[in-house]
Amino acid sequence: MRGLALILALICAALPARAAMEEIVAGLSHDNIGITAAFNGSEVLIYGAVKRDAPEDTALPLAVIVTLEGPAQRVTIRQKSREYGIWINSSKVRVSGVPSYYSVATSGPLESVLSLKSDVTHRISVPLSMRAFEGPIEVEDARPYTAAMMRLREENGTFSVHEGAVHLVEDTLFRADFSLPANLVEGDYKTRIFLLRGGEVIDTKSVAIYVRRVGLERWLYMLAREHAPIYGVMALAIAVLAGWGASTLFRLIRN
Repeated sequence: MRGLALILALICAALPARAAMEEIVAGLSHDNIGITAAFNGSEVLIYGAVKRDAPEDTALPLAVIVTLEGPAQRVTIRQKSREYGIWINSSKVRVSGVPSYYSVATSGPLESVLSLKSDVTHRISVPLSMRAFEGPIEVEDARPYTAAMMRLREENGTFSVHEGAVHLVEDTLFRADFSLPANLVEGDYKTRIFLLRGGEVIDTKSVAIYVRRVGLERWLYMLAREHAPIYGVMALAIAVLAGWGASTLFRLIRN
């Protein structure tokens, strides 16, 4: 009995050491992105290294996955059908927790470096990045709806998977480059870095990127949100002045 207790104690003592054997040390090229009227996208470099407290275990292959996730949104997916010659919305599915932007970069083929168990646990792949359906589901099968939404977002660049885009050097140094589109939503973006062996996640690290409107763009945005009547009066006044100015200019040209 005493021998069994000693063995269990040794196993428990070894578990934290094994978990801490390899861990991620990472950084960003910049953690603030300013959206202006001329904003046409941005580049973000995520880099790092694998810190080891013991010699590398080469029995299982090492892999790195990096995800970049935008603020969550509620999305309503509608299906259109033709009724009496008119296209109308016939059914809909509501999904909550849909990232406004989601990109996955890997050091190898996603199916090879990531097990299903780890994917479900950490919600890494694009389909699992969406959290849950909202309210009663009005259709028998909601999968075509979410598949259509993912396809549309892949086409406009807000959902993407880049296999082999993480450059892993000698199983120690890594880097991943992300090209962010111009249609970014303002908010906090979360970068997650996963270190894997044999398809299983052995360490993770999360870093935030802050996307904010700046300058005149931010002032107008905050004015429209917090002082809508004033914004409306200003917009009307600008439209009237622009119309009067154009009319005056054309009259001068004609004369």
